[in-house]
Amino acid sequence: MTSPSPWQLAARAEAMNPSAIREILKITERPGILNFAGGLPSPETFPVDAMRAACARVLAEGSPVARPSLQYAASEGLPELRQWVAAELGRQGARVAPDQVLITTGSQQGLDLLAKVLLDAGSRVLVETPTYLGALQAFAPMQPRFDSVTSDEGGITAQGLREQLQNGEHPRFVYLLPNFQNPSGRMQDEARRQQLIAVCREHGLPIVEDNPYGELWYDAPPPAPLLARWPEGVLYLGSFSKILAPGLRLGYVIAPRELYPKLLQAKQAADLHTPGFNQRVVHEVIRDGFLREHVPTVRARYKAQRDAMRAALEHHLPSGCRWKTPAGGMFFWVELPEGVDATALLPKAVAQGMAYVPGAAFFADHAKANTLRLSFVTVPPADIERGIALLAKTLKENA
Repeated sequence: MTSPSPWQLAARAEAMNPSAIREILKITERPGILNFAGGLPSPETFPVDAMRAACARVLAEGSPVARPSLQYAASEGLPELRQWVAAELGRQGARVAPDQVLITTGSQQGLDLLAKVLLDAGSRVLVETPTYLGALQAFAPMQPRFDSVTSDEGGITAQGLREQLQNGEHPRFVYLLPNFQNPSGRMQDEARRQQLIAVCREHGLPIVEDNPYGELWYDAPPPAPLLARWPEGVLYLGSFSKILAPGLRLGYVIAPRELYPKLLQAKQAADLHTPGFNQRVVHEVIRDGFLREHVPTVRARYKAQRDAMRAALEHHLPSGCRWKTPAGGMFFWVELPEGVDATALLPKAVAQGMAYVPGAAFFADHAKANTLRLSFVTVPPADIERGIALLAKTLKENA
C-alpha cells in the first residue's frame, strides 16, 4: 500500500499547466520530421565567432572585468548594458533613463515578475485574440481572469477595447505584442497605435508592451513603440534572444519609476540577478555597433524563408484556407476551412512527415480549432516547399 504524500500543492500550482507547444514538440522530434512547430530562431544566425572572441576578451589574463564577471552582481543589471538599452530605445523615439531598465533572465522572466507585482486572484487581464501562450502561462499562477479583446488583421481594435472597458472590473493591464505578433504575425500600424493609446489614456488602462520580434522586419521598420507615446502608462519588455542567441537568456524590462522598485524586489527574490558573465559578454559583443551589421543578415535570411513559405502556401494549400503574409517576425498564421480541427489533424500530419502548432492553445477563451501556426525560420526553402506540400496532402486526404 502506498503511503500518502507529505506534500501539498499550493492552489496557484494547481493552475499551472505544461506548455502546449513544448508537449507538441515531443511528438515532432522523431528523425526526418519537417518541423514548423517550434518558435526558435535559426541557429545558423547565432554569432558564434563574435561570442567566442568576446568571451576571450572578458576572461583574458589581466582583464579588469574577468573576476567581477564571475562574481555576484547587482540585481538591476550591468550598468553599461542598461545604458545601451536606454540609448537603443531612444533611437526608436522613447525617452528612457538607464535607471528604468531592469535586466532579466530572458523577457519571459519579465512576464513572471510583472505578474507577481501587478496581479491578484481574480484580477482582469485583457489580451489579444489570439495571444502569446507563454504570457498566459506566466500570468496564470496569479489566478487572473483573462478577457480576449476583439482583434482583426491589425491587432486588437479600439472598439473592442472600449467594449471590454465598459464591462466588469477595471483591468490591471492590456497585454500587447504590436510587432509581428506570436502567433499571428500581424503588426499594429501607426493609426492603430494612436487609437489604442488614446483609449488607454482616456480610461487609465496600463499597457504591457512585449517586443521580442521588432528588429525582425523585412520590408520596412515598424512604427515607434507604444512606450514612446505614453511612457508613464507602458511597461515594455525586450529581448536579445531573437537577434543574438536565446541560450544566453537575456532580456529586459523598462518600467515606469513607480513600478521599478517592486519589480526589482521581485527579481531579487526570484534569482538575485541575471548571470553577470552573460551580461558582460553580450555588452562586449554589441557595444561597438555589431548589431547594425549582424541583424540585417538575419533579416535577409528570414525574409527569403518567409517568401519561400508564402509561395508554397499559395501553390499547395486547398481552397478555403486563409493566411496573411507577415511583414516581419517568424510565423504564418493559417485558418483552415470551417470544421477542420487542427489538433486532431496534427498526428496525421506528423505521420506524413511534417509538424505545426495547432492554434487553439493561443486563445485565452473561445478557441478557434481550425487554426495553426507555422514557423519558417529554422527550415531551408527547399524543405519549406516539401513540408507545405505534405500539409496540403494531409488536408486533402482528411477533407
